[in-house]
Amino acid sequence: MEKLYRIEKDFLGEKEIELNKYYGIQTLRAKENFDITKTDISLFPSFIKSLAKVKKACALTNFELGDLTDIQKDAIIQACNEIIDGKFHNQFIVDPIQGGAGTSTNMNANEVIANRALEILGKPKSSYEFIHPNNHINMSQSTNDVYPTAIKLTLHELIFKLKDSLRFLRDCFEEKSIEFKDVLKMGRTQLQDAVPMTLGQEFKTFAVMIDDDIYRLRNVQALLKEVNLGATAIGTGINTKATYQRKVISNLREVTGVDYVSAGDLIEATQDTGSFVHISGMLKSIAIKISKICNDLRLLSSGPRAGFNEINLPPLQPGSSIMPGKVNPVMPEVVNQVAFEVIGADMTIAMASEGGQLQLNVFEPLIAYKLFTSINMMRRAFYSLGEKCVKGITANEDVCMENILNSVTLVTCLNPILGYEKSSAIAKEALKTNKRVYDILLEQELFTKEQLDELLKPENMVNNFIKDTK
Repeated sequence: MEKLYRIEKDFLGEKEIELNKYYGIQTLRAKENFDITKTDISLFPSFIKSLAKVKKACALTNFELGDLTDIQKDAIIQACNEIIDGKFHNQFIVDPIQGGAGTSTNMNANEVIANRALEILGKPKSSYEFIHPNNHINMSQSTNDVYPTAIKLTLHELIFKLKDSLRFLRDCFEEKSIEFKDVLKMGRTQLQDAVPMTLGQEFKTFAVMIDDDIYRLRNVQALLKEVNLGATAIGTGINTKATYQRKVISNLREVTGVDYVSAGDLIEATQDTGSFVHISGMLKSIAIKISKICNDLRLLSSGPRAGFNEINLPPLQPGSSIMPGKVNPVMPEVVNQVAFEVIGADMTIAMASEGGQLQLNVFEPLIAYKLFTSINMMRRAFYSLGEKCVKGITANEDVCMENILNSVTLVTCLNPILGYEKSSAIAKEALKTNKRVYDILLEQELFTKEQLDELLKPENMVNNFIKDTK
């Protein structure tokens, strides 16, 4: 009977590997050892592609230095290009959370690239005397420089995608701000009536908040362009030639089209995960702000009969298994939960970074997993919030105006005319008699109806600056 497996050996023993698999013995050991998330690193295709780009840059450099033959280089480059194009991702099977500071991930890439390169050369898988995962694919490298460099390449790309989702959400709020520019409503502080504003101003604020974070993300991305590729084990560049480090960074720029630079101190860069902590903090800040916006949407749409009821969110699904006709604000709610997850991930990343010891942080797999997961969840959540919620929001203009007319603080707008003492007396009477300020002003003949209506025009109420008469 024909064998359906091949035998691979390492210094711990040997393993049977299915013939159709491109990974090898070290990947299989990691798969057996780390069954944590019930997923594998192929969950993050951008990361797989980043690993292949790093390996491609290293192979080009090793060839330039005379350490790979033309045949070896061409086969390795073709294998890397195929992975960059999205092929063989199902061969990346190790759990994202793993011991060994990412060595299992690095070896997974080394073995897949080696066996695919051997196949390209017409050689059987595991014919490592021709192309070896460690000796050729991992030449002049260590997990400790390959892995964090691949993380940074991935984050650089994912942040572009995150910014796209934020721009989409910002534009959704911007469009609503224009649509609602003439809808007068009551502003609130501490959940108490404050002074009038427009619903358009309220939604414009949401857009501006998001736009601020898009700008800040550009600055965060700059941190990711400094990498430690060429540092190898601890940053001393052991097992590399003198010109390797400079050449590999040049090749990385060529492969990626991004102007990556070498860290100023490779020993520092190999152990320092501060840039990841900073990025995580930025993600947390964005999540908090978007969650606050979602809180506001839920409040403004609350009711509909016994709440604010100033806006209507699109009804997406029945909201109760027992209360007929109930519809819940499910999209803001789910985005709130994504925000909580991101906030929690930030604490995890902080602890993982703090837990690093001496020349290496062994917890980078957890840091990468949390950063990638947070960004992907945020992207999906922001698109969903914009498309399924914000775009379909409508205003209850009559409710908004009625709230203004019923509010005691309406008298604040007339402070410059009536003075604080008179305004306070009117507010007190309104509270005591449960009358509207509007009606009291007319009853006391402080204004004619025409004068009062002019003073309470939307453009006068929301831009109520005292004119300079000097």
